[in-house]
Amino acid sequence: MLKMESKFLKHEACPKCGSKNNLARYTDGHAHCFTPDCGYYEKAEGVATPMKNTMNNDLYVGQTTSLKDRGISQETASKYGVTTLTNNGMITKHVYPYYSADKKHVANKIRTLPKEFTAQGNFGLSQLFGQQLFSGGQKYITICEGECDAMSAYEMMGSKWASVSIKNGVQSAVRDCKQNFEYLDSFENIIICFDNDDIGKATANKVAEIFSPNKCKIVNMELKDANEYLRAGQRQKFVQCWWNAKAHTPEGILRVSDIRDNLWKKKDRKTCPYPFNGLNEKLYGARTGELVTITSGTGMGKSSFMRELVYHFWKTTQDNIGLIFLEEDAERTLQGVLGIHTNKQLHLDEVWEKENIEDLNKVVDEFDSDRLTIYNNSFGSLSDEQIMSRIRFMAKGCDCKWIFVDHLSLIMSAREDNNERKAIDLLMTKLRGLCHETKVGMFLVSHLRRLDNDKGHEEGKQVSLSHLRGSHAIAQLSDAVIGMERNQQEEDEVSANTSIIRVLKNRYAGITGIASYLLWSKENGRMTEIENPFKEKNNGNETNQG
Repeated sequence: MLKMESKFLKHEACPKCGSKNNLARYTDGHAHCFTPDCGYYEKAEGVATPMKNTMNNDLYVGQTTSLKDRGISQETASKYGVTTLTNNGMITKHVYPYYSADKKHVANKIRTLPKEFTAQGNFGLSQLFGQQLFSGGQKYITICEGECDAMSAYEMMGSKWASVSIKNGVQSAVRDCKQNFEYLDSFENIIICFDNDDIGKATANKVAEIFSPNKCKIVNMELKDANEYLRAGQRQKFVQCWWNAKAHTPEGILRVSDIRDNLWKKKDRKTCPYPFNGLNEKLYGARTGELVTITSGTGMGKSSFMRELVYHFWKTTQDNIGLIFLEEDAERTLQGVLGIHTNKQLHLDEVWEKENIEDLNKVVDEFDSDRLTIYNNSFGSLSDEQIMSRIRFMAKGCDCKWIFVDHLSLIMSAREDNNERKAIDLLMTKLRGLCHETKVGMFLVSHLRRLDNDKGHEEGKQVSLSHLRGSHAIAQLSDAVIGMERNQQEEDEVSANTSIIRVLKNRYAGITGIASYLLWSKENGRMTEIENPFKEKNNGNETNQG
């Protein structure tokens, strides 16, 4: 039974998104918009106005006439049992009857002209509008969004094929079709003819996915709906649209013919080489729209490596860059980048205090532009949603093409649940989707899990994808994974300060393995690419010393 306290009343224009009739108004005054991504909602203003919920013998039965205002002939109206009610000789209401499976008249939808809807009876017992007129198993059936559209399609197609309507607009479409699945599926072809608007098109695809492949075809119209074609006298154009209806293909499924025109077009993305030749030989540079994960054990130089990348991208491109270094505040982050520029560890008090402030400010002036956007960490817990919103703002609000995030574990620390694997799966999916959505190139630092009963990564153990902390999603969703190895316990100073840079994953080119050897200098904090310092120790074998 229709609920007494709140019932669908009419469609209105949405004040937020501007759709003409996607706002559904109910008898208690509340309303909500069904346009995707709109989300507009109005609360009830007062006591609900109950709609008349009569027994079957109290259902309105009017006079059979043509529906002149809708362009529908008396013959078609009579076929569907649609009648009119008059006041002082003027038609004031249309009455659309609904029938049960045993063909009993159980409900009415009443249209008070021009466009206010009420209801009578028990819609819970009713089938689709017009369903009682057509036996199943025929060649074609058309499903429309409204009663007048169903009658219009039936009339324009020569009163030849079955034509029905869902009960309450697109909001009930999927439910109505599922409830009447056996009947609809008995037809050879289901032609979906919903309104030519975003929600109508989206709902048509959802309905089509209920049925087996190639069962449903979707009508692509230039005008709003079938009734508009009828009223405009464009019957033949509708017939053409109906016959040209295309079989539904699930989103993302493409044939060669769908993509061949774009096959050899250069993708709209930027490429920037890495500052180290070995990485470029394997990765062919970095590209916007990709997610690169950098990983190592504790104290291996991930942050130093990130700063080298930041400075290189700032110096060699004109792109805007976003920095989210969660282990430090904005001042420390900028000091680190300026230190790369000056070849001095300016984050150390004893270093910058020896410098002339005017000279330091001149260095800052070179970076004092909108090209560098830095997140100032308050060291409070931030949820992954909050981090995502800041990354999205950098990408869309600040037009950053490259964003550096250090590091993943600190984002996870804000979560209250203990399922780290699930949390990382979700976050990585969001980050990968954000790269695709915004076309930003993202570099993400991730830690390795601690190893049991074996020497750790700080002692030179070779890094592998299986060592990534928390989830396989890090490896699966990253376009590239770069691992860093270093034996901090080496007696030789060069060896102890040399990081082996190993490409663990390379979706673009497929080339993996050792890419570079980077020597960190304690004098200036820089990382410099050098020849393999372990050749002699390993008898020429260019593998990790561990």
